[in-house]
Order: sequence, then structure tokens, then C-alpha cells
Amino acid sequence: MKRVRKAVFPVAGLGTRFLPATKAIPKEMLTVVDRPVIQYVVDEARDAGIEHFIFVTGRNKAVIEDHFDVQFELYDTLAQRGKDDQLARLQRLQPAPGQTSFTRQQVPMGLGHAVWCARELVGDEPFALLLPDMIMQSEKSCMKDMVELYAETGNNIIAVQECDPAEAHKYGIVGRGEDTHHGFRITEMVEKPKPGTAPSNLFINGRYILQPEIFGILESQERGAGNEIQLTDAMLKLERQQSFYGYHYKGRTFDCGSPEGFVEANVAFALWRNDMNASMAGVIRTLLDEVQPAERRGAAF
Repeated sequence: MKRVRKAVFPVAGLGTRFLPATKAIPKEMLTVVDRPVIQYVVDEARDAGIEHFIFVTGRNKAVIEDHFDVQFELYDTLAQRGKDDQLARLQRLQPAPGQTSFTRQQVPMGLGHAVWCARELVGDEPFALLLPDMIMQSEKSCMKDMVELYAETGNNIIAVQECDPAEAHKYGIVGRGEDTHHGFRITEMVEKPKPGTAPSNLFINGRYILQPEIFGILESQERGAGNEIQLTDAMLKLERQQSFYGYHYKGRTFDCGSPEGFVEANVAFALWRNDMNASMAGVIRTLLDEVQPAERRGAAF
């Protein structure tokens, strides 16, 4: 059984829900406290033992590549000014030479197509897939636990979390079978089931470990919902040949693809830090007492 060494990050989206902020800045480079969103996701993969980081990008995304490159002028300036702590932190986050690869999706044809674009870089081995809009907060990373479950099962792994059953129609939902190791066997997958028909309230939260056979399926996958090539459709076909297991993640997940989730992530990660918790908690309490919605103030944006 080959171990999981590579991770794919689909970062070609336009980020239209964040306009005008994303007119010139990729949504993955918007910061949660003091790190870009994409940095959190890459750090999660690195913590799980991933050695090769593959980014599926699009036009106007070159700043992501620059972020993970060495910046000699900055490093030299920090060293000359004696800012050793800041320099050491940047160097810890820096991937080693040859650990990052970038490929272009070129056309917006959905998540399944983005994954397929990474086929030559992944090759014939299992890989992790991390959706960069979703960032996690827990003592032990979601992907690290998933890699451990993969080592026990040798099959495809999908991370899931509980949602309000009334909201299940908004997500990809899995059916839960018998428990195995520290996961469970997935019996079915349904993308946005009709209200009242979901097999459970366990939704797919943006973390996967997939076998390379998924690429052969995506090669000829027909377009599905939204006239895009859907990853879920390909996984349903792969499920006929290989087992899928679910990892029930118990930490927090923030959907930074929406403005509300992005703001929530900033608040949560600020409160999680020892150096910011007390001051931010006080600021939040004050704002809750003093700030009123715009319509109540008679203001308009």
C-alpha cells in the first residue's frame, strides 16, 4: 500500500462572493488573522505528512505561487534588522525546493475537472484533496487523522461532519454503515438531496483521500449539476469498484468561501490565540453592545 505523499489544492475559483476585494487578490490569499486562507490548508496537509503540494490555478493567481516561494529581499531585510523570530517563522512555513507544483485549469468546468488537471503531477498513487475554502480548527488536524485511517483501511477516505438535518439538502451527504477502525464504511453519497430524503446528517466537509483510479473516471465524466464535471459523480462510479470510508471530524470547520464564514473564522482564530484572546473577547463584547445593523441606524452602503 502506497502512503499518501501528495496533496491537491484547487485554487482556480474567481471568488465572486468577495468582490470587490477579490478583483485583484485571489480569495485564497485573503487573511484570517495574519495568515492567508491557503496557508492554513497547506499547513494542515504538511502536519499530516504530505511532502508535495500541487496547486490547480487559473489566471491572476500568480501571487499564490509567489507566497510559497523564497523572498530574498524580505528575508535579508528581516535578518539585517534583527527580526529573527519573524524570519524563523517565515522559514518554517516555507516549502522546501521542489515541494510545490502548479498547473492551470484554464477553463472553469468544476471541481472534478480541477482534480483531473492534476493527474500528471499526482501519477499512480493515492492523494489528498483539500478544498481551500474550508479551514479547520482542532488540536489534531483533520487530514492527519484521515491519513491514519487510510493506513488502516487502504481505501478512499472522506471527512464528514454533522449538520442540522433541516440543512442537509444544501450539502453532499453520505450514508453511514458499520464502524471500522476509527471510521465507518460509507454506504451511499448524495449531492444535495431533496429535503427529507437525506440518508444521514453527515455532510462532506472538503477533505478527501482518493485513489488514482479517479482520474480515469474523470477523463470521460459527463457534465453534471451546473454544467460542470462533478467530483461526487466520479466518486459514485469509483464506489462500485473500491470501498469508501468516512472519518467523522469533530473539530470546527469554517467556510471561508462565504463572507459570513470568513468573518467567523477570523473571530474564532483570534480568540484561539493566547496573545489575542483577552483583548479580542473584550472588543467583541463591546461591539455586540454598541454596534447596530445599518438599517437600524438609517444608514446605507
